[in-house]
Amino acid sequence: MRKLLLIALLPLAGCATNSGVVPIGGDTFFITKQAASGFSGVGNLKPEALREAYTYCATTKQKMETISMTEAQPPYIFGNFPRVELQFKCV
Repeated sequence: MRKLLLIALLPLAGCATNSGVVPIGGDTFFITKQAASGFSGVGNLKPEALREAYTYCATTKQKMETISMTEAQPPYIFGNFPRVELQFKCV
C-alpha cells in the first residue's frame, strides 16, 4: 500500500517552476515562482523571488525597485498552485 501511495505522489515531487530573471524591456524584469503542489502557501515563494531580484540587481551595482507583485489566490487545487509573479526594475 505504501508503494502505491509513493508511486501516486511521485509525479508531484518535481513540478515546481522558476522562470529565473526574464527581461521584459528596458531595465524592467520579471520573475515567476510556483510551488510543486497546493500543499504549501506562498510564504516561501515571496522572499525567494525578492532575494533573486535583489541579487540580480546587485550584480550590476544597482538597487531593486518593485513595480508589482501578484500571487495566486486560494483554493490551491486543479493546477492553481501557490504562485508569485514579481515585476521589478534595477535602478
